Amino acid sequence: MSRLVLVLGDQLSEDLIALRRADTATDVVVMAEVAAETDYTAHHPKKIALIFAAMRKFAAHLRKEGWEVRYTQLDDTENAGSIPGELLRRAEETGSTEVLATKPGEWRLIEALRDTPLDITLLEDDRFLASHAEFEDWAKGRKALRMEYFYREMRRKTGLLMDGDKPEGGDWNYDSENRKPPPDGIDHGGPMSFTPDETVEEVLDLVEARFPKNFGTLRPFHFATDRGQAKRALAHFIRHALPEFGAYQDAMLDGHKYLNHALVSPYINIGLLSALEVCEAAAEAYRAGDAPLNSVEGFIRQIIGWREYVRGIYFHEGPDYPRRNRLNQQRALPPLYWGAETKMRCLSKAVEQTRDEAYAHHIQRLMVTGNFALIAGIDPAEVHEWYLSVYVDAFEWVEAPNTVGMSQFADGGVIASKPYVSSGAYIDRMSDYCGHCAYKVKQKTGEGACPFNLLYWHFLTRHRERFENNPRMGNMYRTWDRMDEAKRETVLAEAEAFLKRLSAGETV
Repeated sequence: MSRLVLVLGDQLSEDLIALRRADTATDVVVMAEVAAETDYTAHHPKKIALIFAAMRKFAAHLRKEGWEVRYTQLDDTENAGSIPGELLRRAEETGSTEVLATKPGEWRLIEALRDTPLDITLLEDDRFLASHAEFEDWAKGRKALRMEYFYREMRRKTGLLMDGDKPEGGDWNYDSENRKPPPDGIDHGGPMSFTPDETVEEVLDLVEARFPKNFGTLRPFHFATDRGQAKRALAHFIRHALPEFGAYQDAMLDGHKYLNHALVSPYINIGLLSALEVCEAAAEAYRAGDAPLNSVEGFIRQIIGWREYVRGIYFHEGPDYPRRNRLNQQRALPPLYWGAETKMRCLSKAVEQTRDEAYAHHIQRLMVTGNFALIAGIDPAEVHEWYLSVYVDAFEWVEAPNTVGMSQFADGGVIASKPYVSSGAYIDRMSDYCGHCAYKVKQKTGEGACPFNLLYWHFLTRHRERFENNPRMGNMYRTWDRMDEAKRETVLAEAEAFLKRLSAGETV
């Protein structure tokens, strides 16, 4: 009897373990666009379109390779509406009772499959470099699970940028060379864009009709939607942007959305590219003398270090991780995150770009939208939901640790040794936003003072008991304590007034 082979929308890889274990002669591939996956959060329209278009093209590719594929489109009249429902429907059609599935990347779907009354074999997703068991072995007995040490293990395992048993160039990490403020301009024109073909246009029409109220601009749509296009996008980045990626990876420019960032994360996360092939392409550029070590190391670290690490954390910490709120922050997410007017230019530009492109790079996410949410005391569950909704590369296994842990410190320090908070000075140093802002970044109090300056100290004072003995934060509190008492009172009073206006829905 044939088996069903489940392929999810973020598993679009020919070397998927479920496909490797199946038989093209007898087994049936099941793929489905379902409401349960589009509606568990209000995804950006570009994200839905990317996944559906890539799924349809991958299904066509599998058919050419000899597979029987039972594919359900979202608007099919017999669509069961969920992945388990589609498996049950296809099981009834084919008489199959066994299912081969690659373990999903989210607890939500893992639990849904386990509750399905079919004989489902969940195979570990070996497209990742570190298995769950390997991460647990690494984590066992450690007081702190810091990415840097895990990253070194991944370097040793893969041999990437290794000189024997030592790191290439003598250092594991070249982050100190990768913090330059923005240059006057960027010659690179950004990631490669692709003109929608007939398949993509059909999907765009569907998404436009079905999700008109979702936050985000659907058109123009320029993402790669098959493996060939994704490989071209990677090659374009390696040739044109990787050489200066490292130095300016933390910079932000008002008129340049991408700088030297690759925008290949969505292609890796849905399976069109493998993490290892992306890193090997970057390493080859270094060996060929086409990109410097600091750029290549910084890029590779984000993938085999950070990406693998946060997946390990997500499964290590368990299903409750996205709901943690160790700082007990309760303020509702303000409308400015959904495009309401704000006079803060850095936030306005980050949200505007997110709306239009379903993308913002890691510093925009961490030190602008994330930093503001943290110092303003916004509920991390709402922040998590927002990030999961609005970014094209957001899947819970990668997004939740980045948001709940790294950005909002809601896990109490599992990932970060201190909260990533800053005043306006950091944003001013790393961007050109502040020069055109209605607020004055160098003004600490009074009319026109930058809200980041006020809220930074408000955050530190309201969480002083937790953080004042943190060795990485002592200088912050000593600086606060040296301030004139009247100035401290003014800062806190103005911060409270700002937060009151924020909660009232006023334009801030």
